[in-house]
Amino acid sequence: MFRILFYTPEIPGNTGNAIRLAAITGAELHLVEPLGFDFEDAKLRRAGLDYHDLAVVTVHKSLQDAWDALKPRRVFAFTSDGETSYTDVDYLPSDVLMFGPESVGLPAEVKQDPHVTARVRLPMVPSRRSLNLANSASIAVFEAWRQNGFQGAQL
Repeated sequence: MFRILFYTPEIPGNTGNAIRLAAITGAELHLVEPLGFDFEDAKLRRAGLDYHDLAVVTVHKSLQDAWDALKPRRVFAFTSDGETSYTDVDYLPSDVLMFGPESVGLPAEVKQDPHVTARVRLPMVPSRRSLNLANSASIAVFEAWRQNGFQGAQL
C-alpha cells in the first residue's frame, strides 16, 4: 500500500491526523527526524484518537535512513512549486508520497534528491501559501487509493 513520508514534521496534530489517515487507508506513515514533538504529546494522541495501534508508523533518523528502509522505486514530492498536478500521476501501490514540514515545506536539496521521481502540486488559488499538511496528505492518498480501486477497503 502507499507510503506517506513526512520530512521533519513540526505540528503534532498534523501527524496525529496522518496516523489516522494511515490507519483507515492501510497506508504506511514514515517520519523523518527531527520531529517537532514527541509521541507522548497530548495533541498528537488526541488527533490520532484510538488509531495509533491500527497504523503502521516508522520513524527514521535521516532521509537516507528512510530511503534505505523504503527502497522506493518512485517518490512524489508534494510542493507548492511542483510541475505536475497530483491528478496527472498514475499512482502505484508502492509509491512514496512525500511532504515537507509545515512552516517551510520541502527544502531544495530534498526536492532535488535523486530518489524524487516528480515534484507534484495540489491546485490552489493564486497568492495562497500552502494547504494544511494533513489535508494535503489526505487529498494525495485518497487520489492514489481511488486510482487503485480503493484496494482493501469496504465499499
